[in-house]
Amino acid sequence: MDPKQTRQHYRQQGRQLVDSGVTKTAAGLSGRSGERSLVLDELTGSGLSTDEPTRSGVSLFANHFRVESYSERPAYKYSVSYRPDVEDSRLREKLLAQHQTLLGTQHIFDGNSVLLLHRLEKKRIEVVSTEHKDKEVKYYELTLELSKELHPTEPDRIRYYNVLFRRILKSMNFKQFGRYYYKVDDPSAAVRSKRLRVWPGYVTSILQHENSITLCMDVNHKLVRQETALDLINRVRNSHRDSVEQWKKLVAKELIGSIVLTEHNNRTYRVDGIDWTKNPKSQFRKANALICYSDYYYNTYGINIKDMEQPLLISKGKWKKSFQGTPQEPIQLVPELCTMTGLTREMRHNSEMMKDLTVRTRLKPEDRRKEMSKLMKSIHKWVLPSLGVEGESLFPFLDLIIWKYVYTFSEKTYKEQLQNWDLTFDIQLLSFRGKTLNTFFPQPVSRSHSGPARESRQENPPHWLFLYTDNNVQTARPLKTKLLEEAAKMNMDMHNVRELVVRNTVRSYINTIQAHHEGAVMVVCVLDSNKKDVYDLLKRYLCVHCPIPSQCVVASTIRYKNLDTIATKIAQQIKCKMGGTLWKVDIGLQNIMFIGIDCFHDIVNRQKSIAGFVASLNQDATQWFSKCILQESGEELVQGLKSCLQASLEYWLRKNQCLPSTVVVYRDGVGDGQLQALTLQEIPQLEKCLKSFDNADRSTTLKLTFIVVKKRINTRLFAKDERGMLTNPNQGTVADTEVTNRKWFDFFIVSQQVSDGTVTPTHYNIIHDTHHFLPNDIQDVTYKLCHMYYNMEGAIRVPAPCHYAHKLAYLVGQSIHQEPDSTLADRLFYL
Repeated sequence: MDPKQTRQHYRQQGRQLVDSGVTKTAAGLSGRSGERSLVLDELTGSGLSTDEPTRSGVSLFANHFRVESYSERPAYKYSVSYRPDVEDSRLREKLLAQHQTLLGTQHIFDGNSVLLLHRLEKKRIEVVSTEHKDKEVKYYELTLELSKELHPTEPDRIRYYNVLFRRILKSMNFKQFGRYYYKVDDPSAAVRSKRLRVWPGYVTSILQHENSITLCMDVNHKLVRQETALDLINRVRNSHRDSVEQWKKLVAKELIGSIVLTEHNNRTYRVDGIDWTKNPKSQFRKANALICYSDYYYNTYGINIKDMEQPLLISKGKWKKSFQGTPQEPIQLVPELCTMTGLTREMRHNSEMMKDLTVRTRLKPEDRRKEMSKLMKSIHKWVLPSLGVEGESLFPFLDLIIWKYVYTFSEKTYKEQLQNWDLTFDIQLLSFRGKTLNTFFPQPVSRSHSGPARESRQENPPHWLFLYTDNNVQTARPLKTKLLEEAAKMNMDMHNVRELVVRNTVRSYINTIQAHHEGAVMVVCVLDSNKKDVYDLLKRYLCVHCPIPSQCVVASTIRYKNLDTIATKIAQQIKCKMGGTLWKVDIGLQNIMFIGIDCFHDIVNRQKSIAGFVASLNQDATQWFSKCILQESGEELVQGLKSCLQASLEYWLRKNQCLPSTVVVYRDGVGDGQLQALTLQEIPQLEKCLKSFDNADRSTTLKLTFIVVKKRINTRLFAKDERGMLTNPNQGTVADTEVTNRKWFDFFIVSQQVSDGTVTPTHYNIIHDTHHFLPNDIQDVTYKLCHMYYNMEGAIRVPAPCHYAHKLAYLVGQSIHQEPDSTLADRLFYL
């Protein structure tokens, strides 16, 4: 069932309840949103007890501001093409601006198309623009062709509203980097160290939501160091002059993987390598001609490069999921023009600086509101004088600010651009009613609730291997003693442990395991350091070549921290890796298989992408099956889901002697632009597999629900305390009106209690549902699954299968680089 059918399904059920007199009314909610949120709360869920209400109402606020357009006039979108082609967006604007007489003052240009409030005489018009440079004149042919007519609420027209609003931010001296706008010259940007500045900024988007168009605004910060990449290179070279090879290695260690900022074009890049054989005098091909880098920067940006011997940095470009099949030429960067961002190791260990950064960047809800209000007031001061309104005293009495804005490309006359687009932006945060899910507590699992027989055998293993080096004897043996105590509390028999002393080499660890692995069900390795290559080789051997659940512990972790706490955490991980259960939650739904899918992309080394697939194997969702798929670099859509689901259903059938009635998939890692691709590529794979398990007489049909999970969102939810101040909403808060999409069956859940900073909810969008879940049902079970991740007591941001899939994909992508042995498929070996 697609989202539109899902909406119609719930609206029909709502009308039936209205006719039967079941529904309640509430002021302030109307239309489809009211039908779903109020009517459907009366419906009974599949398998859910209705003796008590599932949730209670709560007043919520969001970082959204209503936007209305009073104009009912259509607008006309014209595509703009250039001959010869022009890459520089600023030049494109400059060339188009020469035709003000044709376009008029009421138009918005996004770089590729222009939106007008009047229709041109012809559908296709060709004009000529000129560029004067170095006493030469260059001519360009511009073609404007009518694309479509847009009405005020059409998505494509709303996209231009975003362009319009961002022009206002630019006119207020905000600098754009990606989707964010920063006050680069803010006097409060400096921190205790002169080597670091914190740019305050905002991210905004205007979209159609449930009942209105809203402006979503959030506060953002960028950490910018007061040094360039060339400064870093010179600093390292000056401190290691005796060895060229050594300082080059140290420079590579510092630079590769870091993010640099180039202010001449307001962009950021990831450094993927250093080309020591090239410098600014080197040439590259541009427009079928060779030009050196120093000349290019002078001709394009008017920049004179000073150091002509500096090497060039290599960036493989912005990695985008939609471009994974497109070959990309690496970008060469001049270190002198690259400003370093982020924190150094020295800065991270500076407690005073970190405290200062925490205060500046980890804003509490009320502080976040004040920052958003500050921007709105700044816009108010800037906008109203141009409309003939004077004095800030009017501000508290205005519910709406009418902004009349048009973009005319002239940086000197921004205030003259505020005309005739007839948009209104509410100055108050969007308020609405939400729900709070009932609180519950996970139930500890005793020995009698350990699960199937195989698990019991694994909890009484033949023997364990406990490996450590000579210099870690004093650290490893106390850990073993504590693990024995914790194992006894968790009903694990750990008395048959073989202590093995090894040399401090990977080969020694592997040879020792190989000599004693027969009958071993757990391997614990105490490592001298956290070197990634050592960990990777050990994990690869123990997951692929000699499949045994394993636990690696860095000696310093247990040497300098509370041993009791560390031992408890390690023992819990070990129990889970051996198939044990720590706690369970009353899911409320019967015979449901829960699946998590996530992908790991190595954006630094551009190695193969890994798709992690995790599925529950029992009614309580305490046992999990896992499988991973190795794909081409950057590939997000998974091609091998049919075999993964088939294997998990066969496991379920063996354990439960029946098939699940419904499969619920939580899909992480995809954006809104990929929803159609999921519907066309991934969901059909799953449906085809489910049909192969249907009975011949069709008496049993397995149902499928597919939910897209998004963590990286800009929407924030707030509540109010008794003083009227904004605060974080309680754990279990649900928002399924106003800030949701009118075309989707979606909702937000705050699954964690946050006291430091501002909580970010998780967004769930059901794009396919043949089970016909009611909102109460799917919201409750989703929230409960957030408590089923065994590596953390309490709730996490996403349902457990999502995070298990992430952990699996991350381990394979970062360390193993091969598919793990199938004998580990029903173990949480990746925790």
